[in-house]
Amino acid sequence: MKKIAIQGTLGSYHDIAAHKYFEGEEIELICCANFEDVFAAVKKDSQTIGMLAIENTIAGSLLHNNELLRQSGTQIIGEYKLRISHSFVCLPEEDWNDITEVNSHPIALMQCREFLAQHPKMKVVEGEDTALSAEIIKRENQKGHAAICSKAAAERYGMKVLQEGIETNKHNFTRFLVVADPWQVDEIRRHPHPETNKASMVFTLPHTEGSLSQVLSILSFYSINLTKIQSLPIIGREWEYQFYVDVAFDNILRYKQSIAAITPLTKELKILGEYADGKSNI
Repeated sequence: MKKIAIQGTLGSYHDIAAHKYFEGEEIELICCANFEDVFAAVKKDSQTIGMLAIENTIAGSLLHNNELLRQSGTQIIGEYKLRISHSFVCLPEEDWNDITEVNSHPIALMQCREFLAQHPKMKVVEGEDTALSAEIIKRENQKGHAAICSKAAAERYGMKVLQEGIETNKHNFTRFLVVADPWQVDEIRRHPHPETNKASMVFTLPHTEGSLSQVLSILSFYSINLTKIQSLPIIGREWEYQFYVDVAFDNILRYKQSIAAITPLTKELKILGEYADGKSNI
């Protein structure tokens, strides 16, 4: 049985993504209050696998998770792209006319802005997690409260679904990374091992003209597809940045050659993981 540390509780989108990624395998979830605790769980037990959201097609990148990943020393072994569909749920005996307050994670609330604008009399309150909001309402019998969460969370906690698909943009996907202790990767990686065609890395560059364009030109020369680039300032070093880059490739030898070519141009280059591109779950 695999132990998977996730942020959130049972019925959360992290829960759904973990079961989708490890479909057909027996897993035990370790539910964590925050992403720091996810990495702490992996550090405490090297057999534990972490799963964490890294970016959303609407909300963008979770910048803090980039830094946690770099500092953790874990290695990315896979990814999963989950279609996010939000439901508006309440206690079984209540209905639309009873609702005065809606609770959910701030990102979920943001993704349902148009729906909430149609119900201006409802007080909007941010919570730690989508599924946890539903669980608390049911456990504490909070009348007049509704939650925005997954349909799976509503079913798990016995909540009534008043409306499904309330997200503003239906092309709403979250990309989750699967991370592990680097010494345990070969033992816990999925079998059969999918073809490696994607990598994530982080590096800094000299504060000189054209330093970034030189790196990008080399990646292009080796037919390496840049799928994401995110810059974050380096604390305490004015006007210097770390670059988090995802690349995709169809020839691992060319990829290895490109890394060898850009390494002399970078500072502190670190490969965060090499893995298979995660297909979208529609």
